Amino acid sequence: MAVPKKKTSKAKGRSRKAAAWTLGRASRSSCPRCSATKRPHRICGNCGWYAGRQAVDVD
Repeated sequence: MAVPKKKTSKAKGRSRKAAAWTLGRASRSSCPRCSATKRPHRICGNCGWYAGRQAVDVD
């Protein structure tokens, strides 16, 4: 069975594991009232509506 000649440093192993932590693109959805692009489950920044009601007064 093969045996490593040198010990792998902590930095080498941690940098290998850090590659799996990269973030993907944030998902987007459209507002059903004004059709603006927004994040899912958030108040629309354009019209202020969420879940069929006006949550915030946007001027």
